Formats: sequence, structure tokens, C-alpha cells
Amino acid sequence: MEIMDTVKVIWDKLKLLVRVIVFAVTLIVMGFAVIRVRSFLDDSTPTDEFSLSLCGLSGPPDELVIGAYLEANADALEQPAGNDDSPVDFGVEPGETAAGISARLEEEGLVSNAELFRRYVQYHDLDAQIEVGQFTLRQTMTIPEIAEALQMGLRPEQTVMIQEGLRLEQVAAVVAAQTGIDELEFLTLATIGWRDAGFTYSFLADIPPSATLEGFLLPETYRLPEQVTALDVMTRMLGTFEERVTPEMRTAVADRGLNLYQMITLAAIVEREAVLSDELPLIAGVYHNRVANGWFLNADPTIQYALNQADDWWPVLTLDDLELVSPYNTYRNLGIPPGPICSPGLGAIRASVYPVDTDYFFFLADCIKNDGSHIFAVTSEEHNSNYVMCGGELP
Repeated sequence: MEIMDTVKVIWDKLKLLVRVIVFAVTLIVMGFAVIRVRSFLDDSTPTDEFSLSLCGLSGPPDELVIGAYLEANADALEQPAGNDDSPVDFGVEPGETAAGISARLEEEGLVSNAELFRRYVQYHDLDAQIEVGQFTLRQTMTIPEIAEALQMGLRPEQTVMIQEGLRLEQVAAVVAAQTGIDELEFLTLATIGWRDAGFTYSFLADIPPSATLEGFLLPETYRLPEQVTALDVMTRMLGTFEERVTPEMRTAVADRGLNLYQMITLAAIVEREAVLSDELPLIAGVYHNRVANGWFLNADPTIQYALNQADDWWPVLTLDDLELVSPYNTYRNLGIPPGPICSPGLGAIRASVYPVDTDYFFFLADCIKNDGSHIFAVTSEEHNSNYVMCGGELP
């Protein structure tokens, strides 16, 4: 070990010596360059005769100086700015200079030396190749790695914005309208084609063999390339679900005695029932109480889903609709329905995984505030009283 340590010390000293020599030679070259430039200006030497050559070194003085600077800072180039491996979104705007980009990289803790980054991309002719777009960077990346990543940006040339609470057919229509992808192609992939598409996301194992991807195409605004396929969009959606619905959340689901598919089914109901985001956990708490106590869920959105009316996916229900024969009729069938009825947003999913612990079993739209909020009740008598107060008639 002592021999190896000695060799390493000698090697480090040799590297430092080489850097010093290169830097010294560069200074000499620069001195000659200044003399030749002055001579050129004084004697009107033709430009095609002006050159710089010394000991086999040739090239523009700036290039030689930058090369020496980078060589002297070779270790810093390979040293990440930090230890945090969390992804950081970094955008490059049209017309932004390499100096401006370098400064922002340092401000955001992605590089420790803005000047070193700027000189690196300048020396390697990468400054003009930095793309406009959105990039995912990390503190643990080195300067060469960040410079390379900025050459391969995802251009935000189009976006797909999926709203919370849409059923699968609506999602397909929105994707088609915003991208030009064939609506039927997307819908077919989401219903029967996805199992042969090669997806490897872990949560897919929780989906029953005959089920569709209803409920798992996470609502979000997706930035996509100009040329995109149905498979590309679905891959992005499923990948986002895998990332956002964390292992900790899935463990919490199991602790409640449910599987992920059942929880997403419950979250979809919560999504369709809630109007105000701050009521999501409370409404989820009501449904968890009903499930735990063996009650009917009595969720209107499940009947709307079962009606399957393409001209109006979420119709206003009548009393006759409550008698619909369907496994999705939660007025006639106990427990959680067979599958999700829409794509719940992350807020509804979180609320269903971590609901408010409440004594409430009932709720209805607040007819007094009329702002999308609800009136909650513990007992059926209290709920019926609220119902009559809001103009309802008891049977």
C-alpha cells in the first residue's frame, strides 16, 4: 500500500507539473501573439501571412488560453456541485446566451463555477448547440454531463393537458384534439392493446387481467415532441403515475386492507364527487367509513358511468336511474365497484390514501353557500334534515 500511495503522489505531482508547463507555454504564446499583432498593425502585414506557431502549438490565442484554463481545472470539471440527486427542472429560453445559462446554473446549485461551465462549452463548441427547451438536471451531474444534457432537450413544441375526472373515452378525445393522434387508436391501446405494448411499470400488476387503463392515465400537463404517437403519450402518462404514486403511498394502501386498483377506484369516485380540493380528504373519509362498515356507497357518479351515454357522459340522474341493473350501481351493490370510473387527479388519490378520520357518513351539496361545498352529517336523521332543508322530498 505504501508503494501505491507513493506512486499516486508522484502521479498527482506530474499532472500538476504538466498543467503548469502548459499554462506557461500558453503565456509565452500569448506574448508572441501580442508582438505579432503589433507588428501586423505597424507594418500592415497581409492578413493571410499572419499566423501563430511555436513549438508545434498553433491556433487562436483565446483557444489556447481557454484550453490551459480547462486543463488547470480538470478536477473541478469532474466534481459535481452537490450530493442531492433529486431531479431539477431547468428551462432554456430562445435567445438566451451561454453566459446567462451558466449564471443560472450556478444560482440553482447545478454547477459550482459558472465561468468554468461557460468556458467548457465555449472551448468544445457546445455553446451554440444548447437547445431551447426543458431539461431535467441534477446536482450530482458533472459539468461535461450537464453540457451534454443541454444538447438533448425535449422541445415543448406541443402540450397535452388532461383534466381531472375524465373517463377514458374523454381522455382519448382530448389527446386526439391536442395532438392529431387518432382517437380510436389511443382508445384501443388503452382498453385492449396496452398489455402487449411492452409496459413494465410495477403498478400494472395490480390491474385485473380483463381491465382497461381507466383511472391510471394521470391527469397532468404533458410536454411532448412535435412528432408523437399514441404509445409515446401513454408511456408518458403511465410513467408519471409510477413516479407520483409513491411506494410509501402504496404501502399505506395495503395497510388499509385494499389493493391499488381498489384505491384508485375509490379515488375516482372521490374525484367526481368533490368540487373543492380542500374537501377531497373529508369526502374520502366518508367513503372509507361506508366501506369499513359494510354500507352501500350510494355514489351517483358510478351510475352516471354505468349509463354510458356518449352524448352526455355525466348526465343528471333521475330516481329511475337509481334502479339501473349494473355492477357499477352503488345503490344496489355493496362495496367498491368493479373498477375506476374516471382518471382521478393526484389530489384525489392522496386524499383516498390518507383520508380525514371522521365520523361523517353522509354529505350533500350545500344549497346555502352554493359554492361547490358540501354539508356533512353523521346520522341518517341529520342527513335527511339537510336534504329537506335544501328542497328535497323524502319518500
